[in-house]
Amino acid sequence: MGHIHDKSHSHAAGTGKEGKGHGHHHNISITAGRAFKWGIGLNLLFVAAEFLCGYLSNSVGLISDAGHNLSDVASMALALTACILATRQTSSRYTYGYKKSTILVSVANAVILLIAVTVIIAESISKIIEPEEIKGDWIIIVAGIGVLINGFTTWLFTKDKGKDLNIKATYMHMLADTLVSAGVIISGIAIRFTGWSIIDPIVGIVIAIVILVSTWSLLKDSVRLALDAAPEQFDVNEITAMMNAERGVEEVHHVHIWAISTTEYAITAHIVIHDASVMTEVKERLKKLLGEAGIAHSTLEFEDCAHKCSNCGCGGPQQSGI
Repeated sequence: MGHIHDKSHSHAAGTGKEGKGHGHHHNISITAGRAFKWGIGLNLLFVAAEFLCGYLSNSVGLISDAGHNLSDVASMALALTACILATRQTSSRYTYGYKKSTILVSVANAVILLIAVTVIIAESISKIIEPEEIKGDWIIIVAGIGVLINGFTTWLFTKDKGKDLNIKATYMHMLADTLVSAGVIISGIAIRFTGWSIIDPIVGIVIAIVILVSTWSLLKDSVRLALDAAPEQFDVNEITAMMNAERGVEEVHHVHIWAISTTEYAITAHIVIHDASVMTEVKERLKKLLGEAGIAHSTLEFEDCAHKCSNCGCGGPQQSGI
């Protein structure tokens, strides 16, 4: 007695709140896909123009910013690929589909940005050691175009930035690019009126620092999810306490929460109940509770403590055979 041969698995829809409910991830992929395509096209054109102008004007600020924007294009292309893969059907081998690719892409994006930072700093230091004459007018014109393109691309991702880690990363990067381009305009004006070419590589270093700061958070979150750690927005102790507070639940243990993708989360847990007759009722309430918290996939194993032996001294519930 005391064994409950039930192991419930649910796919509850989320609430749609930022960072929590993600029951509409397929719609997110479709709408974000359009934004990624626009962003990739516009930024590719801008990268080519910026690199050419940087080369002609000897501006490391423009060349470094072009390299950074090229890394953003690569990041957007990877994120778009991950969005497409996330919608593919599951199979007997890939039982969760290809949703984990979104996490791998976020790690790759962080690595790409770190490489870009290294190149920018190295080139900037080289220009400080051996300064070259720079044409400030070129910098002002190209950076002005950059503000418009980066600002528009940032706006494209505003709506969905709180629903997916890759979209949030793209939004943050494009916002940083907009601010950096504004900074480059200021440096161009300063060079134009002072003739101090050293301002340009200094701006290049500032760009690298801005990228590094925004990348660190992305790298930390991405690696955490890749290692199946509990996502930052979920406190395992709080989730456990929330489940344990439900009527009919005696104890909750062996709780594990991890990310299936950058928008979907899963949980497994052992639920001790006082009587097998309330199992279905408790299961439905817990599934709804977890869905509202933003965990769409729940696998719950139930244990019955109502019939445990009072004389054997085991002091614990009898576990199910599942």
